[in-house]
Amino acid sequence: MREILVSIYLFHVKIWFSFFKLFPTKKKTVLVSSFGDNIYFVWKEVLEKTDDDVVILKIPGSKGNFIPNPRTKVIHFDMMRMPLSFILGVYHLATSRFIFIDNYFGFLSATPFKKGVTCVQLWHANGAIKQFGLKDPSIQFRTERAYKRFRKVYSRFHRIVVGSDEMAEIFKQAFHVEDNIILKTGIPRTDIFFNNEQINKLKDKLFNNYPMIKKKKVILYTPTFRDQQLRRHSIKLNIKKLYEELKDDYVFMLRLHPAIMKKYENNYPDFIVDVSDYPDANHLLFVTDILISDYSSIPFEYALLEKPMIFYPYDLDEYKVSRGFWKNYEEMVPGPIAKNTDELINLIKEEQVDLSHIKEFSKKWNKYNDGFASERLINYLYKDKKF
Repeated sequence: MREILVSIYLFHVKIWFSFFKLFPTKKKTVLVSSFGDNIYFVWKEVLEKTDDDVVILKIPGSKGNFIPNPRTKVIHFDMMRMPLSFILGVYHLATSRFIFIDNYFGFLSATPFKKGVTCVQLWHANGAIKQFGLKDPSIQFRTERAYKRFRKVYSRFHRIVVGSDEMAEIFKQAFHVEDNIILKTGIPRTDIFFNNEQINKLKDKLFNNYPMIKKKKVILYTPTFRDQQLRRHSIKLNIKKLYEELKDDYVFMLRLHPAIMKKYENNYPDFIVDVSDYPDANHLLFVTDILISDYSSIPFEYALLEKPMIFYPYDLDEYKVSRGFWKNYEEMVPGPIAKNTDELINLIKEEQVDLSHIKEFSKKWNKYNDGFASERLINYLYKDKKF
């Protein structure tokens, strides 16, 4: 049934895209937004450095505060709920000279772009611990038709943006692409980590929104989304014990994945701050003193701040089998590993995380992130185009 529905969806995309390809290409850039942060920085740079009109296609659930202006249209790209807007979005995809995307989008398998059009994959992570793409272990359970569709989508990427040589090698394996389409210009959303003025403004905003975090040290816990947690969260920590041991000196910021439908029931409002609805996780890093992560990509950017991080992969053996890792987990992460609540509390209290490991980690994974990634990317892509 799943493949039938996908085929019907792609059939409609193909028909409309083929028709709209008959129209002339416009001096226009399309940004397809899922996660939104990299898209946001590229949007700003395109408006500043070119005179292209911009169309932002917002996928359902897309983050990012995109405000329309005389050069920017924002369209909800949702065939089921807003079919006319969706068709309009397909028109823009078929008539633009640049397309930027930040995720895997199945519709790309039905959109063979015109010659001269450039599709740029920004992705939504600066680094990766868990495998994805054609290296995702779950792909073995998909049909041959699905596998061919994945390959077709990856073939649409004319350029893939990376912040390191490490991530370049991962993309080459995940998408089965050659080295010549990799752009080592840096990840656009990391530019903010080098803008102290903007960081201070964001910190002030967060202190106003969450006054409690200004008084104590801040721990940020960002557990990776698990498929079985779609309808309700399952925090594998003894929250009561964390509260008793840490409440005097720390505030515990909790950021659950936005896909989880049920809100966290906070029984310790003087200790836990639920920031799950805050739109940009990177902003939270600027007020964080200790990051607790597991398999997410957040540590790769947090490393730019050279602050302590602790890893809490409570289901490591199970996750290793179901999702797979690019390298040995214990060797890859730049901080100590806790296996239970007691170990986590001890590591937090010790405050003896070796920052040299984090600096080395950042040097490797942020090689091309220097505050000018957005500018460098747009200058490179548009240099031979007449603005």
